[in-house]
Amino acid sequence: MRVEPLVTADSHLVVVGVEQHRSYIVDQLAELGVTAQILLEPGPRDSAAAMAAAATWAYRRDPDSIVAFVASDHHVPQHAAFRQAIHDAVHGARSGRIVTLGIRPRSASSAYGYIKPKGPGLSEVASFVEKPTTSVASEYIAAGYLWNSGNFIAASRVLVEELRRHAPGVEAVVAASLPEPCKWPVQRLDDGFRNAPGISIDYAVMEKTQKASVLPVDYGWSDLGAWDSLAASGQGDFGNHILEDSEGCLIRSADDVLVAALGVRNLAIVVEKDAVLVCDLSRSQDVKRIVERVATASPRHLDFVAAPPESLSDGGNRFAHWLRLRALPVWATAAQNERGAFDEVLTLDGRNVAIPRRARVQARQIFVYAQAGRSGWAGPWRRCVENGLSALYADFFREDGLCRARVTPEGQPLDDTVTIYDQAFVLFSLATAHGVGIGGTEAVRRATILRDALTARAEPNGALIESGSRPRQSNAHMHLLEASMAWEAISDDRAWAQLSDKIVDLARSVFINPEDGSIGEYFDKDWLPETGADGSVIEPGHQFEWAWLLERHGVARGREDLRLAARKLYHMGRQGIGERPAVAMDALGGDGAIRGDRARLWPQCEWLKASLLLLESARDAERGQLAADAAAAMRALWVYLTPDGLWHDKLLQRGTFIDEPAPASSFYHIMAAFQQLSETGHQQALDGLMTLSLR
Repeated sequence: MRVEPLVTADSHLVVVGVEQHRSYIVDQLAELGVTAQILLEPGPRDSAAAMAAAATWAYRRDPDSIVAFVASDHHVPQHAAFRQAIHDAVHGARSGRIVTLGIRPRSASSAYGYIKPKGPGLSEVASFVEKPTTSVASEYIAAGYLWNSGNFIAASRVLVEELRRHAPGVEAVVAASLPEPCKWPVQRLDDGFRNAPGISIDYAVMEKTQKASVLPVDYGWSDLGAWDSLAASGQGDFGNHILEDSEGCLIRSADDVLVAALGVRNLAIVVEKDAVLVCDLSRSQDVKRIVERVATASPRHLDFVAAPPESLSDGGNRFAHWLRLRALPVWATAAQNERGAFDEVLTLDGRNVAIPRRARVQARQIFVYAQAGRSGWAGPWRRCVENGLSALYADFFREDGLCRARVTPEGQPLDDTVTIYDQAFVLFSLATAHGVGIGGTEAVRRATILRDALTARAEPNGALIESGSRPRQSNAHMHLLEASMAWEAISDDRAWAQLSDKIVDLARSVFINPEDGSIGEYFDKDWLPETGADGSVIEPGHQFEWAWLLERHGVARGREDLRLAARKLYHMGRQGIGERPAVAMDALGGDGAIRGDRARLWPQCEWLKASLLLLESARDAERGQLAADAAAAMRALWVYLTPDGLWHDKLLQRGTFIDEPAPASSFYHIMAAFQQLSETGHQQALDGLMTLSLR
């Protein structure tokens, strides 16, 4: 928190850390309420490479930027004095100097390197010297030497130029590994970063450059790089411990571990779940010898031990088990009445709530159970579909062959409005029911009448006007495309294929921004994107849904242009993946940055579907990334699901869910995600998923 107040509206906080510490960095920033750009190293390569990454990142955004490079393991209790020193050093940095902060020594410590200044105040550096013996350190202090704090302030341009001059191997490798600028809060450097020389900035630049300056500072400071300095900070003890007749000890114990010490002095006792260190505090600087031996004898003990994330195959099999034994039985029994009508919601303890029923939810639930039957579920799927269709016909179909929006809990008409969104899902449900042998010619007849009534309403460009305050939108067309493609797969009626092609052409010519692959949500009377917030909003979930549909359509039609568009859509949607937890957020702004703090369940399902489908034809690095994405999306979905076959719907960024019943409408997304998981696993023999089913 000593650094964050330095960040202004036109500056950035950048954290450079090793990839395996990603979750720790993200979690700690979130706990502090601090926003930062995180650059992840695939492996540690010492301070020169880390600083080169930050300097290059800043230089590419603003060649005149000034960067303060601050080590994370320092204890600086006087925050205001520290920030003032940074401000004072900026004056030197603006004149082309690389300024390091030199601490006026409080003791003859052999734990730190020393700097000899050429003069008082901000001055050039005469020399850097290594960690001395205590007696030599006393001589240095008498001669006016300063402790080398390892904090630097410099113009990004200057540091990059000096790296090119004195450490070209570092600069070139790091520059090549830095990803292109984007809005993602976490960016990973390419694996080529591992080839950067492992060298400190002192050796790489500071001991060679003619631009080194030092600013003497007096605030309290300690480098927490050794246990003795951590003990001296007074904040080193952690966990449960009991001391008896013991003094000057540092005790740190893991959760659920009690440390007891009797009759000892000046020891560091550090207990983790998988390792224990006991050393004399005066020998803390020598712990590196132990580390070198551990690296050979037991390298797994060198860093934080974290359980590996759940694999896609394990998550998928758990998903099938959950659907088969929990979700499908619960919603088939507790949420469908004797007439066949499905409930809109179930409370999280499985109780019904009597609220109006919507056509879209009835249709979605028919799809869920038709797909469950297709996937081998042995439960009463046929009864659910047949009774659901009967209730849909009786309660929602109007005399003109279209469907009303809502009815009362008892099935009486409540809202006769015809929405394209509802009609799309009714068509989809009729197709999936017919596809498993239910509905017969009646389903075909009703679907044909409904389709023809909709297409008769089309505008000259083929688009349909939606009911409500936002009449021109892309979302309703997306679901109509899904429905027409479902009918196309089981029908010889060419009108379905023509409808699919018309909607895809509309997506390419109107809905999709060809420059960045973003889907516009709302449009004006000329079918141009709405101005203001409505025109700039990007929904990651819809990006993934459209990507999934265009990839399928592109494969079916042999159109590579659609498949390339699908990947562009997917990558734009991926910018909406948050960090804590790693879930697909609800919205992005026009600049591609995450907007708001809410993440609903359904985008996780669409992320999973799209990543899996694109994975089927991916190669090399793209394949690895999509496989990792699919596993991450599966884990994201599990954040929402409850052991009882229900789910939470809206996750807030602070990690809590909105307290509300489970909406039945989410089941459509959940089942569609399972369908794609099963199909991809079967086609790819992916991590043992090829036998995934609901049997």
